[in-house]
Amino acid sequence: MSDHGTHGTHSGDGGRETTGGPATGSTDGAAGYQQLRPAASGVRELIAPVAGFGVTFSSMFRPTVTEQYPFEKVPTKPRYHGRHQLNRYADGLEKCIGCELCAWACPADAIYVEGASNADLPDGGHRSPGERYGSVYQINYLRCIFCGLCIEACPTRALTMTNEYELTGPTRAGLIFEKEDLLAPLRDGMLAAPHPMVPGTEDTQYYRGEVTGPTPEQVAWVAEHRPDDPTLETARAAAGRGAPGPAATAPAPTGTGRS
Repeated sequence: MSDHGTHGTHSGDGGRETTGGPATGSTDGAAGYQQLRPAASGVRELIAPVAGFGVTFSSMFRPTVTEQYPFEKVPTKPRYHGRHQLNRYADGLEKCIGCELCAWACPADAIYVEGASNADLPDGGHRSPGERYGSVYQINYLRCIFCGLCIEACPTRALTMTNEYELTGPTRAGLIFEKEDLLAPLRDGMLAAPHPMVPGTEDTQYYRGEVTGPTPEQVAWVAEHRPDDPTLETARAAAGRGAPGPAATAPAPTGTGRS
C-alpha cells in the first residue's frame, strides 16, 4: 500500500529517492540540490527587483523609428513567411504531386488538396512528374497562421513561402486562394502543362534538378495538341539552344534548403 503523504521521485544520479517537500535542514530547498549560480548580495540584491526593466529603460532614450506604410514599404527579411507559392520545374511541369502531406501537417486546417492521376490525362500528358499531380489546391488565409510547417512537410519542395505580406480583401471568399492563384508564373523558356516528361527521364531526375528546360519533343507535343499556346515561342527558343534534358553529372541535393 502506498503512502499518499509522500510523493516519491527518482533522480537521475543513481536512482536516489527524495520526498516532494523541502528537506529538513537544507538551505537549498530540496534534498540533493546544489545551487550553481551564486546568490545575489549587496548592491545586486538591492537592484534585483528593478533589473528586469533594464531593456525598457534603455529603449526610452533611443530615437523612435516610424515606418510610413503603405507609402514607404520596408523590405522584409529574406526568410519572411509570406504568401505561399506552388513552384514549377524548368520545363514547366508542376512540382506538386498531390500527396496532401502539407494538408496533414497544417495545424490550422487551412490547406485542402485533391490529388489526381497523370494517367487520366490524354495522350501521355503530365502536369507533374510521376504518377500524381495536385488537381485541387486551396489555402484559406483566414485560417493560415504562417507557421511554415507545410513547407517542411513537402517532399518535392513544391510549396514555398514568398515575401508577399499584403493579403487583405473585401470578402472572406476572396481570401481562399485556389491553385491558379498560388502557381508560380511561367518564366521564359517554360512550357505550359500538360505535356509529356522529358524523354528518357523518371521523376527522380526531376527531383534532383537534372532537367534544365524543355526539349524539342515536348515542344512538338504541345504544338500538335495546343498550337495556340502562348508559351510555345519562348519554349522553342529554349529547346533550340541545346539539349536541356537531364544533366549527365548533376549532383544529388545535399540539403533541404527550406525557406
